[in-house]
Amino acid sequence: MLRKMKAQKGFTLIELLIVIAIIGILAAIAIPMYKTQTIKAKMTEVTNGMSNVSSAVAAYWQEAGGSWPNCPDKTAVLTSLGVGTNALTRMASIVVANTGVITATITGIDAAVNNSNLVLTPTVDATDSSIAWDWSSADLNQAYVPRK
Repeated sequence: MLRKMKAQKGFTLIELLIVIAIIGILAAIAIPMYKTQTIKAKMTEVTNGMSNVSSAVAAYWQEAGGSWPNCPDKTAVLTSLGVGTNALTRMASIVVANTGVITATITGIDAAVNNSNLVLTPTVDATDSSIAWDWSSADLNQAYVPRK
């Protein structure tokens, strides 16, 4: 009598170890990238809020004949420029200096960026009085600072 050979069922140990190694490599790459992207997405709220304030500062500068507003806190930004920022929970504070420089302190995002300052600096063109804005930060990872 001939016996039938039973087919092998399941995976070998080597096959399982290879799959686990591949998953480990993917996780080691994907998790830091995911964290960076979520921080960038949350930073969008801060940059959008600062962009709104910069538009109001530019309008103030044009209407005031070349003088910048002085807004030391969120309340002054609301009363002087008409921009409400209290709903923006990712900014602990926003300050507009009498040089036009806008500084926001970041909060509620991640330990990597919390309590850092994001700065928006105006440059006035001498020929047509247009204003160009430059993003910067001394204490924030440059990956999170918006590009020009």
